[in-house]
Amino acid sequence: MMLSEDSICYETYQETADWLLSRTKQRPRVAIICGSGLGMLAEALANQEVFKYTDVPNFPQSTVQGHAGQLVFGELKGKACVCMQGRFHKFEGYPLIKVTFPVRVFRLLGVEVLIVTNAAGSIADGYNIGDLMIIKDHINLPGLAGQHPLCGPNDERFGSRFPCMSDAYDGDLCKLALNISRELDCSDYMHEGVYCMVGGPSFETIAEARLLHTLGVDAVGMSTVPEVTLARHCGLRVFGLSLITNKVTKEYDSNEVVDHEAVLGIGKRRAGLLQSFVTELVARMEFNAGC
Repeated sequence: MMLSEDSICYETYQETADWLLSRTKQRPRVAIICGSGLGMLAEALANQEVFKYTDVPNFPQSTVQGHAGQLVFGELKGKACVCMQGRFHKFEGYPLIKVTFPVRVFRLLGVEVLIVTNAAGSIADGYNIGDLMIIKDHINLPGLAGQHPLCGPNDERFGSRFPCMSDAYDGDLCKLALNISRELDCSDYMHEGVYCMVGGPSFETIAEARLLHTLGVDAVGMSTVPEVTLARHCGLRVFGLSLITNKVTKEYDSNEVVDHEAVLGIGKRRAGLLQSFVTELVARMEFNAGC
């Protein structure tokens, strides 16, 4: 069954979920979406089973450097997980219904918690390259302009027509993450902040950066929000984490420039810490009994 540009029927999501369930013994409770250069999070999984996106029915294909393009099933501290090594973006040419396709598949696999990670540029003055930001809220700029992943027909089997987003990021998971950051002695470069999604693929102009700063944005990127929106629509709990890979220039006399290679390099530098942090977070999560 081919994907439509405008909508995807429930049976298509179910077809993909059934294909995966028939080929792995893992029954994940946690899904992790790995951002640019952060695919090493999947390397911490034990008892891995790997499926390339090209082999999974109905799955889009990742085209961005730093996104391996495969699903990795396995365990973190004995808890079943699935990792996306590579996500999809609207700037690759995909409609948002395809960008978010895996989230509903995860829900049909039995996933309860979605962890989203990304590489982001800092808007906040007090952030440094290499810092981590727990996402406490977001601004969906494309969504405010009408490019929203829930536009089109609504299937009540996934969620209601008008989902609440004031609780997009799970407060208990954020508190747990802050406690873990203190235990791992990384609280000095751990923040809580507001993430803003822009369309990309170009980085922000100085005027745009100043606008975002005025709006109260702490970090900016080109992903994450569509997946979070679909996850909340279908009842998943969400935890979001940004790795600050560059400072967004807000001054016209600055000589700072950013490129994608530098973004990937910061991810490699923080690989060990990110693996330890996410592993500990998953280890302490509680799930609904009987699911």
